[in-house]
Amino acid sequence: MTRFALTLEFDGTPFMGLQRQSHGPSVQQAVEEAAFAVTGEQVRLHSAGRTDTGVHALAMRSHLDIEKPIEPFRLMEALNAHLRPDPIAVTHCEVVPDDWHARFSCIGRRYVYRIVNRRAPLTIELNRAWQVPQELDEKAMHRAAQALVGQHDFTTFRSAHCQAESPIKTLDRLDVERARTVWGEEIRIHAAARSFLHHQVRSMVGCLAMVGMGRWREEQVAAALAARDRQQLGLNAPPQGLYFVEAVYDQYT
Repeated sequence: MTRFALTLEFDGTPFMGLQRQSHGPSVQQAVEEAAFAVTGEQVRLHSAGRTDTGVHALAMRSHLDIEKPIEPFRLMEALNAHLRPDPIAVTHCEVVPDDWHARFSCIGRRYVYRIVNRRAPLTIELNRAWQVPQELDEKAMHRAAQALVGQHDFTTFRSAHCQAESPIKTLDRLDVERARTVWGEEIRIHAAARSFLHHQVRSMVGCLAMVGMGRWREEQVAAALAARDRQQLGLNAPPQGLYFVEAVYDQYT
């Protein structure tokens, strides 16, 4: 039995999320079916994180165990051939030790959320960013975001369906920046932590957007956090602007 670590890139638009679901297609199901087509083995894909319906990934780290002798490059090429036309690509594949685990060995996760700040409808970026037509004050958003950095009880920013044992998490980074792109002004929110609660990033982004729109004062973000009450959440940002961008590991230890 050989354990292979995969790096997955995917457009989450047609999927019910990364994790296998009984009520619709998932990234996990697509990769497992591709692996069966390649090896004839029923395998299970384990990943560094979960993503909701419509959420994307640039570099999701996953692993699967295969008995059939096969080189990593050949496995990657074969999986990609069988994944077509699904918008999933294996961009890297390597053999890792048997005790390495894509989820449990991960010591950090990083997301970016994209807001296209323009009035014209999205075309190429449709389903790949959140369009906010009113002008956003990204500096106010960034200042408000700093109240969330550190260890806190994030109950306010936690989905009612979250299965985490504790709402206490340590947020290492929450930065907001503006970028000028060929398709217009873009606000990017960068979030990093060891792990996140269900909907935490989208909930934080939604509240920061309220600040950027002038609908919330900057200090209301800190007040919402202190309330530890989901009813105090201002807005849950839509999924299509969220990207899983990095999983961090100690090298195979």
